[in-house]
Amino acid sequence: MPRKTQKRALFGSGSAIALAMLAAPQASGQSLDNDYWINVQAYYPKVDTNVRVTADIADTIGTDIDLERDLSLDDRDILPAVTIGSRFGKIVVGFDFYKLNRDGVVELGRDINFDDVTFPLNARVESGFDSDVYRLTVGYSFIQRTDLEVGAALGLHATDFTVSISGEIAGNEFEAESEARRRSILAPLPTVGLYGTWRIGRNFEANGRVDYLSLTIDDYDGELINAQAGINYSITRNIAIGAAYRYVRYRIGVDKELWNGRMMYELNGPALIAQASF
Repeated sequence: MPRKTQKRALFGSGSAIALAMLAAPQASGQSLDNDYWINVQAYYPKVDTNVRVTADIADTIGTDIDLERDLSLDDRDILPAVTIGSRFGKIVVGFDFYKLNRDGVVELGRDINFDDVTFPLNARVESGFDSDVYRLTVGYSFIQRTDLEVGAALGLHATDFTVSISGEIAGNEFEAESEARRRSILAPLPTVGLYGTWRIGRNFEANGRVDYLSLTIDDYDGELINAQAGINYSITRNIAIGAAYRYVRYRIGVDKELWNGRMMYELNGPALIAQASF
């Protein structure tokens, strides 16, 4: 399905859900009263991505590539996201998933070296950047009241990145040659974090969370910050709509047998939320 069609479908689905919810009677129930929940989000972040890849056999260090500026990838996109959670007494378990897939075509404004291949100035190249992000946390609520819950969590962020570049390189005087390079990183990073939910009115709930990591594991060294703050409005005891702001920042260094590199990946922006709980 083309990207524009996917966006129209996403917005259409979101509008239908919102209209159905607004037609329901109001009630005072909040998600603090329920032990299981699922919410879906239309996340609209600004994206900033920098990548460097150097083959171990190379004499030249790879170029620091700004994917949005150098390769003309979209710096904003709509990301579908889903969160599932459950509460077992004071234990709270949560799972998140979202993904970002982008591609672009551009004539380069400078020479770029990626994985021991140099794509020269004015070369026409195609590129892609895909990421699937999974987050699993297990938390303990050290404050748990009918109007307030605060806790700490241990978690795992597993992110599957793939970046690819293909296009013209310097050939003979009669025709240009072409090359393609593709690298993937699966980065499982443990985190520590805090979370909280506060009932601030008859039908309103504020919530927030932050996860953090900075350490070295095997072939990777990295830093991760994942924070979100939002507010939900309960339409019924089991249905709510809301809005949130999410900030995600990765810094990952890779030192593998055949290549090394680094990736800086930042997303920040608003999200619209529809949530069901029971």
